[in-house]
Amino acid sequence: MIKHIVMWRLKDVAAGATKEENALKLKDSLESLTDKIPSLKAAEVGINFNPSPAAFDVVLYSEFEDQEGLNAYQNHPEHVKIVDFVGEIRTDRAVVDYED
Repeated sequence: MIKHIVMWRLKDVAAGATKEENALKLKDSLESLTDKIPSLKAAEVGINFNPSPAAFDVVLYSEFEDQEGLNAYQNHPEHVKIVDFVGEIRTDRAVVDYED
């Protein structure tokens, strides 16, 4: 099983919306992918409430059977649309991929 974890820090205002509005839109968009991308076995998206400057704003935890499934997800047109949106609204990104 492959675990894919991504965290983002969001701009205060971007794409005509507040950080909070964009966090909710990102959460909804990512969670909708479970119905659209067969290789995505599970996904959970959280919005941070910790005010620490070290904290990220949004986190994605997702699972795939294998690396090929992760690659299929990353190249799927529905995922690519979200990547484009995230590029507009984020300041920082961190990612970890590991095999369990």
